[in-house]
Amino acid sequence: MTTVEELAAEVAALRRRVEDSEGVIELHSLKARYGELVDERFGPDGVVDDETLTRIADEVAALFTVDGVWDGGPGLGRITGRAAIAERLRMPTLSFSRHLFVKPRIRVQGDEGWARWDLLSPCRRLDGTSYWMCGYEDDHYVRQDGVWLHRSMTLTTVFMSPITEGWTKILA
Repeated sequence: MTTVEELAAEVAALRRRVEDSEGVIELHSLKARYGELVDERFGPDGVVDDETLTRIADEVAALFTVDGVWDGGPGLGRITGRAAIAERLRMPTLSFSRHLFVKPRIRVQGDEGWARWDLLSPCRRLDGTSYWMCGYEDDHYVRQDGVWLHRSMTLTTVFMSPITEGWTKILA
């Protein structure tokens, strides 16, 4: 016969599993919002106007903790803090991008989460050259006051290939 204590422990364990599962879904939404916002910095004619760019950069920065880290690797730099992240995102190095995050490996435990997202991004540099960029992002998340935020995001670029050259150079 199952005791009340055993039932209470089982319910508590199930509650933790449900909360962690819901956390995974919320992290999917957070990452989708991040990708959507960083891509909104670009319109049909390139970088959006300064007022729109500032609003978007502030919205992206708000997806990070106050002391969050945005690490774009050697080419894009490592920034700490919301204000610095917003400032960095107001200075695009591209005139177009589309972030396609795939194959997420997400783990949630209580108020912390970790994920690796593979990334494929067609993009265009400010000089007009179009590229395929492939890499992955390693994220660390924290839930603060019931809201999931990036504690850190680290981009690792595997390759950038000019669209005109295709994949041949990469696969050789």
